[in-house]
Amino acid sequence: MPRGDKSSYTDKQIRQAQHIEHGYEQRGVAHEEAERRAWATVNDITHGGKRSGSGRGRPEDPAAAHKGGRAGGKASASRSVAERSATAQKAANTRQRHAHP
Repeated sequence: MPRGDKSSYTDKQIRQAQHIEHGYEQRGVAHEEAERRAWATVNDITHGGKRSGSGRGRPEDPAAAHKGGRAGGKASASRSVAERSATAQKAANTRQRHAHP
């Protein structure tokens, strides 16, 4: 099986990856990078594609899916409105500069 082949993934894993990818794209991440991050997250949660055979399964660990939003919340809350606004403006300018025509 070549690298990148998704045939060993379940329908649920594929849906999860699509949902995660959509969330990244809504936040301005490029399509290819969003897809890469989405599959990395699904692999972290479900430990990769499912293989047949008794005793080969592992329980899911949803920690990766719940991690987002907590890391930046405390740091951002301790900054002033002006500092947060300046950072947001800088990020918007960078996204605009890097946008594909």
